[in-house]
Amino acid sequence: MAFWNKFFGDDDTRRVDYYREGVELLTDGKFHEALTSFRLALKEAPGDAIVLQQIAICYTRIGMTEEAAKTYRHVLQKDSSASGAHYGLAFILIGGEHPPEAIPHLEAFLAHAPEDPEAQEHIDHARAKLAQMRGEAHDAPSEPQHPDEFL
Repeated sequence: MAFWNKFFGDDDTRRVDYYREGVELLTDGKFHEALTSFRLALKEAPGDAIVLQQIAICYTRIGMTEEAAKTYRHVLQKDSSASGAHYGLAFILIGGEHPPEAIPHLEAFLAHAPEDPEAQEHIDHARAKLAQMRGEAHDAPSEPQHPDEFL
């Protein structure tokens, strides 16, 4: 009977939620495993900007910043207002060879900043970094442990 159920689509087995699995692995610091789960989630939802941002976070955490930047740029091609992609890309650029290129991304992040309270630390950090880069006075809050952890 199980064969017929599978054959006709009445399969009672549960599908793996690769996205949720990836988030849990990322939270546990298992970045390579999370990357695998997010890639599988992307196969189920090709081009999904949220999954792509999680992939970029994994790349960043394992030190593949060029791949992370490329992935964030891919997200921004799909959705130019994706605040998380602007934030992640800005801090990759700040840490790389082209810090001034981060300014428009910090501005875009702040223009479309998330409204949830968990993001406030990142908003404050982005404001302080932007002010510092512009040479403006600003009370700089402490840096978040991971610049992209609110995503």
